[in-house]
Formats: sequence, structure tokens, C-alpha cells
Amino acid sequence: MTPQGNKPSSHNVTIGKWTPSPANRSASRVPSYGVITNIINGGLERGRGHDERVASRIGFYKKYCDIMGLSYENNLDFYNQRPFD
Repeated sequence: MTPQGNKPSSHNVTIGKWTPSPANRSASRVPSYGVITNIINGGLERGRGHDERVASRIGFYKKYCDIMGLSYENNLDFYNQRPFD
């Protein structure tokens, strides 16, 4: 729930309290499930190409959104985002 370094709080992203800076926008880091994953696991999963953990997590996210009747955005992974340094 607390920002760490230059990473925003995942909680703030989730509740819509994070506004990305111009640098974040140019790095394709905008409020989304993908940026939350980048915050939490980006350092562990970035740069490895397609990762089944990412695909599995997205599948579960979409499943639960569907169960609850919620829509989800297109930016579900972080492959097009630069890492938080």
C-alpha cells in the first residue's frame, strides 16, 4: 500500500488515485492490470519473453471479472511497458 522507490502503490493504481507522469506514459505505464503486475512482479518476470505465469494470471483475472460481470481493459500484461527502474 506504500509506494517504493519510483513505483506507485498498487493500491493507489487499483483505486484510481495514481496519475502517471509524462515519463510513465512514454514508458507505456498507465493505470491497468498490466502496470500493477509490473509493479509487483516486473523485476522477476521481465525480459524473459512469453511467460506462462503471466498468461495464467491474466486468465484468472479475466475469469473473475467475467464472474462478477466486470469489464477489463486491453492492457493486461506489461510486455509493452518499460520496467520501473
